[in-house]
Amino acid sequence: MRVGQQAFIGAGGYALFLLSTKFGVNPFLAVPLSVVVPVALAIPSYLLLGRLDGPYFAIGTWVLAEVLRLITTNTPYLNGDAGMSLSVMARYNQDQRQIALAFLCAALLLVALTAMRDDPVSAESQGVNVKRLRLVVFVLAAAGSGLAGSIYYMAQLRITPESGFDPDWSSVCIFIVMVGGIGRIEGPIIGALLYFFATRFFGQYGATYLVVLGLLTLFTALYSPGGLWSLLLKVRNWPWFPVSHFLILNEA
Repeated sequence: MRVGQQAFIGAGGYALFLLSTKFGVNPFLAVPLSVVVPVALAIPSYLLLGRLDGPYFAIGTWVLAEVLRLITTNTPYLNGDAGMSLSVMARYNQDQRQIALAFLCAALLLVALTAMRDDPVSAESQGVNVKRLRLVVFVLAAAGSGLAGSIYYMAQLRITPESGFDPDWSSVCIFIVMVGGIGRIEGPIIGALLYFFATRFFGQYGATYLVVLGLLTLFTALYSPGGLWSLLLKVRNWPWFPVSHFLILNEA
C-alpha cells in the first residue's frame, strides 16, 4: 500500500496556484491542467522506488513527500514556507466557488478507487505483467491525488508546504479504504462518505474525534478486514457496481 499520497496532493495544489497566479490561467481551467505535474513526478518516482516492495515501498513514498515539502519550503519562487494565496478567485462569487466543492467530492472518490490490494505472486502466475500494472496504478493514483489537491486548495484559497504535503492526507486515504472496504469499488465510496459526514458533524471535537476515527480503523482491521461493505454483503448481496464474474457449472 502506498501511503505518500500527500506528495501528489501538494504537487497538484501548487501546480494550480502557479498556473493561476504566475501564468494567468483561469483557475477552473488550471484544475485539470495541474494533473500534469503529479503525473510527471510519478513516473520517475516509480522508476526510483519501484524496486522496493511492501512496507519499504510505502516508506519510500513517504520520504518522497518529505523531500518535495523541503524543496517547496526552500524555493523563493513558490514563496517558501509562507505559502501562496489564490487572489484571482476574488473575481468569482460564492456560488461559483461551490462548483469546486462538487468536483472535490468526485476527485476524492477517484483517489479512493485507485487504492487497491494486490498479490504480485498470484498475478504473475496468471501471466499478468505486475511491474507495468503497478506503474499504471501508481500514475493513476498520482493523477487522482493531484486533482483532489488542486480542487481542495482552490476552495481553501491558500496553500503552504506544511498543509499541502501534510501526512494527515495519507491517514485520510487509509481510513477511507480500510473502513469502507478493500477490494471492491463500493468500499471506498462508503468510506469516503463516512469520513465526509464524520468530519462535518464531529470535526469540532478535535483530538477526541481523531482518536475515535483511529479506533474505528483499528477495530475494522481486526474484526472486519473487508470493511463495512463486507458486513453489508452478509446482510444482503446488492452490489452497486455488478462487475464481478461468476462461474456457473451445469450439473449433468
